[in-house]
Amino acid sequence: MTKYLISFPSGVMDVPDGGLQEVADAAHAVVQEAKEAGVWVFGGGIDESVPPVMVSGDGAVREGTYPQTAQIEGGYTILELPTYDAALHWASKIATACRCAQEVRAFQYDPAS
Repeated sequence: MTKYLISFPSGVMDVPDGGLQEVADAAHAVVQEAKEAGVWVFGGGIDESVPPVMVSGDGAVREGTYPQTAQIEGGYTILELPTYDAALHWASKIATACRCAQEVRAFQYDPAS
């Protein structure tokens, strides 16, 4: 089975005023469904209040990111699924719950992980 990353940036959610709890409840229902289906690996939102840092091989820490990842934020879900079509199906469920389109990417197979 392949692990898929299903994600969205936080700024694209279309949540009406006072509707955040409804979105959270819908998202939690999809999470529960994925867990019950046995496809859930991990999910969560990036805590945007914690700034990203870079850590080198010698342990040195500096502020910042790689330029191409400076805008990583939002919600992320990893599911382990039998087919790409299954990933698209689950992405549609997440899109409905979160009120925004989802990006789907497949992880390369690694027998050690």
